[in-house]
Order: sequence, then C-alpha cells, then structure tokens
Amino acid sequence: MISKIVIKLICIWTFLLAFEMSGQEKKYNGDPDASFEIARNLAFNKQRKQAQDTLLSILTKYPDYHEIRSFLATTYSWDEEYKKARKEFAYVLERDPKNKSTWIAAIKNESSANMPFAALEMTNEALKKFPDDAEILYLKASAQENTNNPIEALNTVQFILDKNPDDKKARDYKVSLNKILSQNSIGINSTVDLYSDVFDPMQYHTFKYGRQTKYGSIIAKVNFNRRFKENGLQYEVDLYPKISKGFYAYVNVGLSNSFLFPDVRFGAELYKSLPKSFEVSLGFRTLMYSTTTTIYTGSVGWYYGNSYWSFRPYITPGGTGTSSSGTIAYRKYRSDADNYLGLSLGIGFSPETNQFNFNQNEASIINLKSQKINLGYYFSSSNKQNAWGTQFAVTHQEIIFDPGKYFWIYSLNLSWEIRFK
Repeated sequence: MISKIVIKLICIWTFLLAFEMSGQEKKYNGDPDASFEIARNLAFNKQRKQAQDTLLSILTKYPDYHEIRSFLATTYSWDEEYKKARKEFAYVLERDPKNKSTWIAAIKNESSANMPFAALEMTNEALKKFPDDAEILYLKASAQENTNNPIEALNTVQFILDKNPDDKKARDYKVSLNKILSQNSIGINSTVDLYSDVFDPMQYHTFKYGRQTKYGSIIAKVNFNRRFKENGLQYEVDLYPKISKGFYAYVNVGLSNSFLFPDVRFGAELYKSLPKSFEVSLGFRTLMYSTTTTIYTGSVGWYYGNSYWSFRPYITPGGTGTSSSGTIAYRKYRSDADNYLGLSLGIGFSPETNQFNFNQNEASIINLKSQKINLGYYFSSSNKQNAWGTQFAVTHQEIIFDPGKYFWIYSLNLSWEIRFK
C-alpha cells in the first residue's frame, strides 16, 4: 500500500517537474532588440502570426518595452483585430502618455475599426499633449469628416495650412473636402398615420431647404398637413447658431393660418458638449392657438464609440397640473452620421410632437396616456450627395374624447435629401 502511494507521489512530482521545465523553456531569454528586428521583418513579410508570437515572448520578460507593445498592437490592427490592438495601445498610453507615435497608431486603429467618434475623441486628447501637431490635426479632420462634419474638417485642414501653406497632404485633402462639401440641401419628408379606430389616415409632408454657414445652419420648411379631411400649411424656420466651441443653440419659429397648426410656434434650446463625450441641452417650445401652451424640454446625450444614447423629457404645465412625457433614443452609426440604425421608446403625450388645437380640452389632451416605439434606418449614396431615411412607428394612445380607451397608430415615414454647392 505504501509503495503504491510512493509511486503516485513520484509520478506527480515528475509531472510537475516536467511542467516547470516546459514553462522555463517558453520563457524569453535573449536580446530583445535583435528579436524585435526579426519580428518586424516577419511582420512586413506577411508572417504576422510568427511575428506576434515573437513579440509576445519578448514582452513576458520586458512588459514595458513600449515600442514592442505598440508594434504588436499595430500588427493586430493590420489583421482587423481592433479590440486586441486597442487593449495594447491603452496599456502603453497609460504608462507613457507622451508617446506620440502610439497616439497616432491608436487613432488610426479606431478609424480602421469604423469608430470615427472614438477616433475624434482620441485626437482631442492627443492635441492636449501635442498642441497644433499637423499629423494629429490631419487625423482629427479625417475623423470629423467621417462623423459627417465636413465643414469642421475643412476648418481643421485650413488651420494646418495657415501654419504651413506648403503641407501637400493638407492641400490635397482640402481639395477633396471642397469636392464633397455641399453647403446647400433640399429635402422632402413624408409621414402617413394609420389608425386602428375612429380616425381616417392622416398625412404630414415637409419640403425643406437648408444651408450651412460659418455661423451655423439655417433650414426653411413648408409643412403640409391633412387631417380630419382638411388641409393646412405651416411655414417654419430652424436656426442652429454656433456660439463657441462645443456650445451652440437651436431657434425655431413657425406661422400658420390653419387650425391644424398653431397660429404661432416658437422655441429655443442651448446645447453644450461635456467631457467623456456627453452633451446636454435645455430649452422650451411655445404653441399659440387661442390659448398658449409652453413645453419645457432638454436632453442628455452620450456618444460611446459608434453608438449614441439620448434621453429627452417634456414638461408641460397646465391649469389642472403638470404633464410629463419622455423619449429614450439609441443610434448605432456605421460609416458616418448619415448611416445608422435608430430605435426610440416614448411614454406620455407631448404637444411638441403631437400638435393639436388646445382651445377647449387642453387639460385632457396634455394628460393623455401614450406609449410609442420607433425604428429607423438611414443611409446615403457613396458620394454623400443623397441621403435617405425610413421610419416605422407604433403608438398605443388614449382616445381624446373617450378616456380610458385606446387605439393604435401605425406610422410610416420616408425622407430624402440632396446636397449641392
């Protein structure tokens, strides 16, 4: 019995010794610079797996050899393993935040991964450490273009050229931006609402003209509404003036002589960018029929990689109390801000998005119960001159004249916009 136990212990000891020796054999023991050169040659000769094994082996003994770790991350990016690359770049930047070449490689990794918002955020962080650096500014302009901000991209490129007019790369990029930059746009937006009960189908159509200026954008709209077998027009202007960097406003004015719209509507909102890719806003909307209704609103938005989350509440004071509603929205961007999938969930009734005449039933209308889900898909042409969108929404809403009972509303929206100089 004892002999069997001894034999078992010898076997276990032999196994552990073999395992230890195997581990020792894998431990790196050589000249890191010479091995790094070999790894680079392997990587550039399309033998990246062997190169990565060599680099990882060196890092077992020299984990803070940052140049090796950055090159390892770069090879991951070449192989479209962007998450693995991001992890290695983050390791280096955390310990060596003044490593410019790693910042540049890390930004390029985010761009290659189709994460332009993340790339833009990284360029802003890098510029705090390397102010006015032309190479990082160029990457910032590229990220701005990819987030559908060509005017901001052009401003960034012009800043580079103001510092160095002979920068050929920047000059060529400016030519490219001018070709694709369209400061004017014309668009059509059409919505049809189908009701499960009570009402006939309703239509809402918008024709708009927009122009981008250095002070912000301006959009003029003509809205056509067909409801209750009646037609109505509304004339509207939206302004988005720039106030300062990361700070802009929204101003709206609308006029109509149809009971289907407010006689006058106006509103304003201030938007402010915050650290960590957050944005907040605060404003109001006023609708003037024979009585006046003011809705207070705001928003909290957050960009995370190529995703965007937002929450917008509506607070409507009334003579019999205050009504509230809100919407949570999510967008998943693809190549740029014109190409994304959207989902929103809403609860409560808001006069801002449901314009009714408040002559007699203001209290009952603004306190209507309602739930809504909206799915949207938006895409553009390859030259970015045309943009299309489609939305489908389902609303479960309390009937105005029969509280406690509900109907369903099925909404289909189609939009098209063309941009030109």
